[in-house]
Amino acid sequence: MVTRPRIGDDAPEDPEDLLPERSVLSLEEYLDMQAAISNRTRFEIVYRLSHADELTPTELDAVMDVDDSTLHYHLNELRDVGLVEKRVRTERDRDGLYTYYRSTILGDVILEHGVEELIRRERDFREAYDSSRTGN
Repeated sequence: MVTRPRIGDDAPEDPEDLLPERSVLSLEEYLDMQAAISNRTRFEIVYRLSHADELTPTELDAVMDVDDSTLHYHLNELRDVGLVEKRVRTERDRDGLYTYYRSTILGDVILEHGVEELIRRERDFREAYDSSRTGN
């Protein structure tokens, strides 16, 4: 039988105790971030922003299949939980654009060590739970 790795025995009994003594964010705020990125459209927005320096809503709209109001709704949701930040230029650039979005450090981390990590580790999971292996 293949045994799967477990979370360390040194894990606290209460999940709230995972937070550092002077944590900047509450457990609820971390969970709000996780909930926000669990939406397909918001995940794609953070993914695209994390893999680019910064993008305008027009640039995001060009690569995503969502209408403008939906895009702005999801951008605002991501800003509210701290995964995306908005930068506004005081003057428009040569293309007439002046609003840019980028992923925050928290956005990059939750993406890299959340869904992307699960996707990268799919092969390991498949091997651990493969019922066709001998001894199962």
